Amino acid sequence: MTRSRILLALAGAALVAGACRSSGSSNDAPMSDNTLLAPWTGPFGGVPAFDRARLADLKPALETAMARHLAEIDAIAANPAPASFANTIEALERSGGDIDRVFAYYGVWSSNLSTPEFRDVQREMAPRLAEYGSKITQNTALFARVRAVYEGPEVDRLRPDQQRLVWLTYNGFAKNGATLEGAAKERYAEINQRLAELHTQFSNNVLADEEGYVLYLSADQLGGLPESFVQAAAAAAKERGREGEYAVTNTRSSMDPFLTYSDERDLREQVWRTYYSRGDNGDEHDNNAIIAEILKLRDERVKLLGFDNYAQWQLQDRMAKTPERALELLEAVWPAAVARVAEEVADMQAVADAEGAGITIAPWDYRYYAEKVRQEKYDLDSDEVKQYLQLDKLREAMFYVAGELFRFEFRELPEGFVPVFHEDVRVWEVTDRDTGDHVGLWYLDPYARTGKRSGAWATMYRGRETFDGEKTVLASNNSNFIEGAPGEPVLVSWDDAETFFHEFGHALHFLAADIAYPTLNGGVRDYTEFQSQLLERWLSTDVVIREFLVHVDTGEPMPAELVAKIQRAATFNQGFATTEYLASALMDMRYHMTDPSRIDPREFEQRVLTQLGMPDEIVMRHRSPHFSHVFSGEGYATGYYGYLWADVLTSDAAEAFEKAPGGYYDRELAGRLVEHLFAPRNAVDPAAAYRAFRGRDAEIDALMRDRGFPVPASATN
Repeated sequence: MTRSRILLALAGAALVAGACRSSGSSNDAPMSDNTLLAPWTGPFGGVPAFDRARLADLKPALETAMARHLAEIDAIAANPAPASFANTIEALERSGGDIDRVFAYYGVWSSNLSTPEFRDVQREMAPRLAEYGSKITQNTALFARVRAVYEGPEVDRLRPDQQRLVWLTYNGFAKNGATLEGAAKERYAEINQRLAELHTQFSNNVLADEEGYVLYLSADQLGGLPESFVQAAAAAAKERGREGEYAVTNTRSSMDPFLTYSDERDLREQVWRTYYSRGDNGDEHDNNAIIAEILKLRDERVKLLGFDNYAQWQLQDRMAKTPERALELLEAVWPAAVARVAEEVADMQAVADAEGAGITIAPWDYRYYAEKVRQEKYDLDSDEVKQYLQLDKLREAMFYVAGELFRFEFRELPEGFVPVFHEDVRVWEVTDRDTGDHVGLWYLDPYARTGKRSGAWATMYRGRETFDGEKTVLASNNSNFIEGAPGEPVLVSWDDAETFFHEFGHALHFLAADIAYPTLNGGVRDYTEFQSQLLERWLSTDVVIREFLVHVDTGEPMPAELVAKIQRAATFNQGFATTEYLASALMDMRYHMTDPSRIDPREFEQRVLTQLGMPDEIVMRHRSPHFSHVFSGEGYATGYYGYLWADVLTSDAAEAFEKAPGGYYDRELAGRLVEHLFAPRNAVDPAAAYRAFRGRDAEIDALMRDRGFPVPASATN
């Protein structure tokens, strides 16, 4: 079992991969007919049979796949031959094919097509998946073989990527309780099972509040809202059986533009409170007690392993290495961000006073008056910018960038050529532009719908590997754009366009992989966001603006004066953006460095924010009761700081492109980018990989310049 699969199991299969249609809930489907277990067939080395997947098959498929994988594990552990890289480490890499395929389907039910019936299965199976993961990580005979390879003389004769694989495998076991014995070992497994239940419950509570709170507007309540939003809101209301009204859904993609443009202050407050109260309404979906229990169990578990706190345990194999070092970066940026908020609020208050609004800027006013300041200071109208940001054109722009940097070619496949899990999903074949070789497939699921989690994300249904026969990549991007009226182009904000590029950066990271082993397809959490954040920079390159950012009606490219306004406003509102993010990152770290025995999440959140000097006009980007990064699984727990850590790398690398002879399309630097930062995935230590690309470690100075903040006297990372 690869390390990534172990961690997925421990997380209760809170995955972001996979798919399929729901049809019934019986659990007696015979295994021979279970599509979820079947090897993938068809073109491109086989593809998931999304069109034939049934929810009724999920539970028996998981049960069978777990049993088969545990049998494979037992066979590896019982091998009478001395442990070797081939018969232990490579054997583990080769195992678990059935569970991989089932997880690929599971993930889309979880993320793209959730239903009450699926959530019933998810709740039942989460602790069983955790138990299954513990049976692997706590298999004494298996760990003895892994340790024998790790400590033996053979490891010195292996290739560097194989040596890293041995280390990752050993560390994955040791970090997850393999060294424990007796009662401690049993308690560790019990904690994992309970955490899996809690993570699933937390996630489903957030989704329930997102689905359950919708604000319906009448025509006389649309003041200030752009036509594109009005059309999307009308479509959302019609989908919910409220034709003739306008729906503001409880997701960021709906909340954010409403708070930016609506002239109705009382409605802005209502939408703001509903959104930021997800999971915090004192009802059956309230997450506060769940948070408290999660924190206590995480703390108890890592102390069984001898760590002082959860953050110390989690960061041992990250770039930051220690929570203190991560905090040092966050706290270095915090004062400048908060100072900028004070300036932004003063500018907004001046506009409100000049209008005779008679208000003091409140959190539900921030976006609204920030937009007015943007127009006043920079003569930049966000709705005007949206007229040049068509979703289809942005996709074409991403393909152009991928062609220039990665030599990738994208060709859309005919409808029905490969199965998809929803009619909105489209699929492209990716080939090498220079050789014509097949690289993989790229799936796109762009639109919001009931049952789809909010936000945007990328996932792999299958990663590249070559050690046991070459497998090509099946990558997916998933967004929550609001689909407009039939035949109308979808217009998005500049922030949403950057997010589209960002998530495509993750997909390119998958597609560009040049690795032998599945485990090396993983990533280091405070590094893996770097590549995707860097790709955002290509949105504002001259050729993309000229060729793809064209007006929705005239087809004319974005005029130079509008481009100049966007560039002048690049650091605008960075106080808000940076502070709301940092507050969440600092809260994540504080939660996991504090004794949680008597913690009350509501009180703790308020106390920490007060100690930090959090501005009254801003709330955390993700308040604790809906902080899914941290409490619906463990991948980002004490890892939310990683976006800023990656941003340091991003700003530093971007300056390398800005200084290159060919700018952002410099062929020599692009080659180094792919070779050192994309292709190796986790086959190379991230710090060493970055030094190979840049010739030195990254420095914080570029980040501070990017955000328009003063550069600290001794700012280095």
